[in-house]
Amino acid sequence: MSHHGRGHGQHKWNRNDHRRNDRAKNRPMVGDRAKEALDDINDDSPVLRSFRVYAQELDRKHDKYERLVKISRDITIESKRIIFLLHSADKESKKAAALSEAEARLANLISTHFKNIAKELEGEDPYQFVRAYYPALQEYVEATTFYQYLMDSTLCHWKDIQKKLIYSVTAEKKCDEDAEDPKPVEGDLTLKEAELVALLPPIDYVMGVADLTGELMRKCINSLGSGDISICHQTCSFVREIYRGFLGVEYSSCGYLGSKLNVLRASLGKMESSCYELTVRGTEIPTHLLAETITRKAIGDDFNDEDEGFY
Repeated sequence: MSHHGRGHGQHKWNRNDHRRNDRAKNRPMVGDRAKEALDDINDDSPVLRSFRVYAQELDRKHDKYERLVKISRDITIESKRIIFLLHSADKESKKAAALSEAEARLANLISTHFKNIAKELEGEDPYQFVRAYYPALQEYVEATTFYQYLMDSTLCHWKDIQKKLIYSVTAEKKCDEDAEDPKPVEGDLTLKEAELVALLPPIDYVMGVADLTGELMRKCINSLGSGDISICHQTCSFVREIYRGFLGVEYSSCGYLGSKLNVLRASLGKMESSCYELTVRGTEIPTHLLAETITRKAIGDDFNDEDEGFY
């Protein structure tokens, strides 16, 4: 009985399946309808002409975006190399040469790659393209602020960096014969000053400064390893001032800034721990072993303690 019931149900499902297949055969295919619609479309339709313009505009923007990404990659790589160069100046005898070379390479980035970014952004809304090159901005800010700190122990202001990314160029423009004073120059062309800007949003400056603290922590620990313990307290105080400034920043709408702040706090903790060991145990450990002991402890320490004063 049960076997007959299962067979009957299976037979009924097959009949319904055949009916669905018959309806599907009689129904016109979507592809056929699309082909008929395309055959009936007038190529000179205003709608088609508009969409062709939109397609060209989107292709242009996508190409520009890709060019900016490639420039950004070059800036990021060169900025990392500059930071590595600055870290190599672990002795006073090397410092002057390293700073001189770093200055020249930073200036070269401004005169070439960032100028190319400014040219790409000419006549565009820069905020539409800033995501294409923001990694380069943050890495460049990190490199140039690190260089500035090694020069005079100060922090570059956002406005000072942005000023370096503003370019004045001379463009040729056709002379307007109807103007009161056309001033023709070599035929019918006149020279016009134009201003190009590679936009540096304040948030990317802040993110670059947050990354700077990691480099300062490494510089502090490396200075202990090389025996130059005098710079440790100075660098720690500088990073502490940056951290105090970050505590006044509202970052609830910028989640990744919170993660940067956690890294900043960890870096400051390692530096303070090193300074503490340097001060408290400085009389207990021989001078030639002190730097090695503190460096080993700072590198191997995972500073994850919560800062109660942050909340």
